[in-house]
Amino acid sequence: MITAFVMFTIAPGAVKALAEQLLEIPGITEVYSVAGPYDLVAIARVKRHEDLADLVTEHMAGLTGVIRTETLTAFRAFSKRDLGLMWDVGTD
Repeated sequence: MITAFVMFTIAPGAVKALAEQLLEIPGITEVYSVAGPYDLVAIARVKRHEDLADLVTEHMAGLTGVIRTETLTAFRAFSKRDLGLMWDVGTD
């Protein structure tokens, strides 16, 4: 499972609507509105890097109101909790 954090710069007034749209996209498990240089952060969980590329470029970056995206790919998770249970997206 590949986990990525996709940060978004969003047009003024579009944050809530885009957050709701992002949650409808398969592979997006959570969306947070945040303070700082970005407006939203989406957590993506996919099986392959190719799936991540498609998710970001074909399903997310082109949404109306998205000005810019930046994607961070996670190498390893460090947690006191069982992240597999917390973020289980099931199997196909």
